[in-house]
Amino acid sequence: MPPDRPRRIAFAGTPHDAVPALRTLAEAGFEIPVVVTGAARRRTRRGSDTLSPVAAAAEELGLPVSHDPADLAGCGADCAVVVAYGQLIGEDLLATTPMLNLHFSLLPRWRGAAPVERALLAGDDRTGVSLMALEATLDTGPVYWRHEVPIGPADTAAELRNRLAREGAQHLAGSLTGGLGTPQSQSGEPTYARKLTPADRQIDWSQPAAHIHRQIRVGGAWTTLDGERFIIRGATLQSGEAAASPGTLVDDAVATGDGLILLRTVQPAGRAALDAHDWLRGARLPPATRFG
Repeated sequence: MPPDRPRRIAFAGTPHDAVPALRTLAEAGFEIPVVVTGAARRRTRRGSDTLSPVAAAAEELGLPVSHDPADLAGCGADCAVVVAYGQLIGEDLLATTPMLNLHFSLLPRWRGAAPVERALLAGDDRTGVSLMALEATLDTGPVYWRHEVPIGPADTAAELRNRLAREGAQHLAGSLTGGLGTPQSQSGEPTYARKLTPADRQIDWSQPAAHIHRQIRVGGAWTTLDGERFIIRGATLQSGEAAASPGTLVDDAVATGDGLILLRTVQPAGRAALDAHDWLRGARLPPATRFG
C-alpha cells in the first residue's frame, strides 16, 4: 500500500478524461517525476501523428513523458496514480510500486473498459468515481472512497465523463493531501462494462423510446437510410404515442416501439454532423420514409 500522504507521485493516463487529474495533482504541488502515456498516433485518416491528450498536458506542465510503464517503478515515486491509461499493468510492476486507480464507476458495479457508457445504457440513475488500490485482476482492488454523481435524464456519456473527471480529480487530490486512510474490500454484486461494439450502438426502432434515447446519449448511435449508415448525434424524447410503424419518419421525429424520438443533430453518410431541421429541408424525403 502507498504511504498515507504520498508526495512524489508518478502518473499514468492517456485520454482527455485523465487530464484533469494530472493538472489537479500538479496544481496541488505534488512532485510528479514521470508521466506515462500512450504513444503518439494518427487520429484522422489523413492527419499526422499527434500526442495523446495527457502527453500534451504533461509537456505544457513541464513534466517528463514516457511511453514505458516500467518507468513508473524506476522513478522513485511514493506511488503511482493510474487514470484511463488504456493498457494492463503487469503483476511484476505492481509488486514493486504501489498504484492507485481512479475508476469512473461505483465499484463493484461496472468494472471494466466502458463504465460510463454501460451505466447510461442500463438506465442507472447514478454513477460515480472510485479510488482503489490497483491489482492485477480487473478492477477488484480495495476501495479508498467512492464519490456518487447523479445521472440526469438528458446527460450524455461525454458530459458524464467530463463531470466525473473533474470531480474525481478534486477528490483524488484532497484524499492524497488529507490522508488516504485504509481501503475497504469491495462489497456487492459486480457487473462488467465490456467495451461497446458497433452492434451495441445500432438502433432497433422497435425498442422503447427511452432505450433508444439512451443509445443516442452514449454517442455514435446509428441506423440506416437508403442502405447507408446514418448517425444520430442528438435527440430528445417526444411525448405522445407513435401513430406509425417503428423507424418511420414523422415530420422531424422517428417512431419507436412506444413513442417518438425527436431528431436534433444528424450525420448522413459522408457528411459532417448538422442540424436535423436543416437536413430535412434539404433532403426532401418522401412521405413515410423509414430508417433501419
